[in-house]
Amino acid sequence: MIKDPHATAAALLPLVGGPANVTSVAHCMTRLRLGLADRSRVDDEALRAVPGVLGVVEDGASYQVVLGPGVVGRVTAAFETLLAAGGTGTADDRADGDGRNGDGEDSGKSAGADDASVAPAVTPAVTPAADTADALARRGAELKARQKARNATPLKTSLRRVADIFVPLIPALIGCGIVAGIAGLLTNLRWLPGLTPALTALSSAFMALIAVFVGHNTAREFGGTPVLGGAVAAVVVYPGVAKVTAFGTALAPGQGGVLGALAAAVLGTYVEKWCRARLPGTLDVLLTPTLTVLVSGLLTLYVLMYAAGEVATAIGTAADWLLTTTGALAGLILGGLFLPLVMLGLHQALIPIHTTLIEQQGHTVLLPILAMAGAGQVGAAAAVYVRLRHDTSLRTTIRSALPAGLLGVGEPLIYGVSLPLGRPFLTACVGGAAGGAFVGLFAMLGTEVGATAIGPSGWALFPLLAGGGGWAVTAGVYGGGLLTGYAVGFLATYFFGLPDGAGRPVCDPEKHEPRPADRPGPRPASPR
Repeated sequence: MIKDPHATAAALLPLVGGPANVTSVAHCMTRLRLGLADRSRVDDEALRAVPGVLGVVEDGASYQVVLGPGVVGRVTAAFETLLAAGGTGTADDRADGDGRNGDGEDSGKSAGADDASVAPAVTPAVTPAADTADALARRGAELKARQKARNATPLKTSLRRVADIFVPLIPALIGCGIVAGIAGLLTNLRWLPGLTPALTALSSAFMALIAVFVGHNTAREFGGTPVLGGAVAAVVVYPGVAKVTAFGTALAPGQGGVLGALAAAVLGTYVEKWCRARLPGTLDVLLTPTLTVLVSGLLTLYVLMYAAGEVATAIGTAADWLLTTTGALAGLILGGLFLPLVMLGLHQALIPIHTTLIEQQGHTVLLPILAMAGAGQVGAAAAVYVRLRHDTSLRTTIRSALPAGLLGVGEPLIYGVSLPLGRPFLTACVGGAAGGAFVGLFAMLGTEVGATAIGPSGWALFPLLAGGGGWAVTAGVYGGGLLTGYAVGFLATYFFGLPDGAGRPVCDPEKHEPRPADRPGPRPASPR
């Protein structure tokens, strides 16, 4: 657990190459996202050993340090303060913050369960060579490196850019989603009738203008002027578009939603770049903004809004049909495949879909099902903990990572335990499939479970749940899905996820000698 974000930031800064090596700083729900000038200057192993660091992930141009929800914002603020000060004092704080002296050598402090470290510095008395936490951490790092190479494709680069557009919006989505839930609860209970309209306005205002924020972030991501991107996307939600007719149909404010705003801002960025490359400086300051707003705005009104509206409507219709008609099967497939999608980087394509559903229906019905993958992961890790009871280092890793896993932060368990072991990753997918089928089955029966925001999962998703049957029923179905994912993930891993004999020590505990079956030479004859 991170108690002093400033000490943690001071410990992290020299390990990522110092202030001169950091080109950008941002954070999402759980990760500190850094742009680095020279990746080779990062000390991965020392970073993982910093108390409170749950793992490290590379995703294209950003280097991400997993710190967990709530904590990451405070550490990011402290990190930015240190960067602004040029990293002054980081050497002393580093010695205090990560248990290492100024030369980077281990000062002897052991990582315990409270450190929440993916690779704790614990030396077990009996260490199986293939299953130690250090060996699994190295294997996980190798898998991530190979995955990074596979992810360097145009499709996945585009998906990462889409994620970079929407991830900064998640805190506002969460805040507004929780306020909307409170307003709905007060309305159902008929409490504080004078306050509920104000809460409804607070929760709805951001969603009414989300297209502007999407346009702003899109232009920034694609190299345009952010305010021009927001200006072009603003036409999507302007009430006056109701007087405009496209393809014989009057437009509606908000038609096309975030998809229309995304397309409008991308178009606006290309128009802006085209103008800046051709207009002289004296005309650029006047004509470039004018042409950007005019050309891309007109095309948005007469083409993009209509087309994006049709796509958004199709997404909502498909999601409803999928769950009401084939809910159990759809949940089985979605819950079972989400962890592999995360590994391939393809889960980022779902962010605009989630946002579109929230904009249309007030919640996304896909996120609670996909969250079941994390439940299967937790169950699988618990089974590994029980089976490999003699592997002290690995059990310490699991104890440290399980609380984060329960709250939906799955990277420490994925890269530190299940993926390097191999089969537990597959049995975790089985648990996720079972939990997804459970939630999908109830959707078929009329009890739909949705989330009013994206980002959290696991137990952290409960405050954001919404559904037609009321919060209590919705929470009951979601909780049942989590328990199903835990149970099936545990049982599948316990019985099928580990090789035979995986839980036995390599030494006889009393004599500390190799078992007879492990000694070189012929095996003793079996008794008759």
